Amino acid sequence: MTRGSDVAATLRAAGCVFAEDEAKVLLGAANHPDELNRLVERRVKGQPLEHIVGWADFCGTRMAVRPGVFVPRRRTEFLVRKAAMLAKPGAVVVDLCCGSGALGAAVSDQLGNCRLHAADIDPDAVHCARLNIEPRGGTVHHGDLYAALPAELRGTVDVLLANAPYVPTRAIGMMPQEARVHEPRLALDGGTDGLAVQRRVALGAAGWLRPGGFLVMETSRHQAPGTARILGGAGLRVELASDEELDATVVIGHRA
Repeated sequence: MTRGSDVAATLRAAGCVFAEDEAKVLLGAANHPDELNRLVERRVKGQPLEHIVGWADFCGTRMAVRPGVFVPRRRTEFLVRKAAMLAKPGAVVVDLCCGSGALGAAVSDQLGNCRLHAADIDPDAVHCARLNIEPRGGTVHHGDLYAALPAELRGTVDVLLANAPYVPTRAIGMMPQEARVHEPRLALDGGTDGLAVQRRVALGAAGWLRPGGFLVMETSRHQAPGTARILGGAGLRVELASDEELDATVVIGHRA
C-alpha cells in the first residue's frame, strides 16, 4: 500500500471519519511501504492516530503524545484561548491534570513567555509532558493535584488550567474504543456524576491563586451548571463560556 487513496479507503472502511486527513499523516510518518502498512494496521485496530505517530496537532503546533497518555482534544483549544486572554506575559501558569502538557505548552506559546508549571499523577503523562513543557522553560511535577506543586507557588498563580476528568463512570463504556482502551482510565473517570475531581480542584484553587487569579476548567455543556456551582461554592466568581463550533464549554472561576 503506497497510494494515499488506498490508505484513505482502508481507513474509511474501518470507520475513520477523517480518513483522508489521517492518510496524509500516516504517509508522512512512514519511511517505507512496509512501515506504512504497519501503521495503517495499528490504526485499523483502533489505536489513536496520535499514539501511532507520536504527536497531536494542537493549537497549530505538534505536541508530543505517547502511548498510554490522554490525547488532547481539539475542543480544548477553546480553554487555551480563554486562558491566554486572561493571562499576561510573564504570568504564573499551572496546568493541573496536565496529561501530555499540551494545554500549558500552548498557553505559553500564545503568551510568548510565562512561568509554567504542570502536574499529573500518572508517571507516563509526566514523562510525556516534559517533552512539551521543558523546552518552553517550564517544570513538570509528579503527584496528586496540588500536592505535586512546590509550596512557593501557593497564592501566586495567575491562571490555573484544569482539564480534569469529567466523564461519569457509567459512561466510560460508551466512549469510542480508542479512548476507553488506549487512554488511561484515571484521565477519563470523573466519578459517579463526573464531577469528583473537579470538586477537589475547586476546593484547593483559592489557596493557590493570587488575588485576581483565574481557574479555567473544561466541562461538558450538560455538566456546566454543576461545575459552576462547585466553583461558586469554593468562593470563586463564576463565568461560563462556550464555543458551538468546537462543542466546547469552560467554566471560569475568579478569585476576587
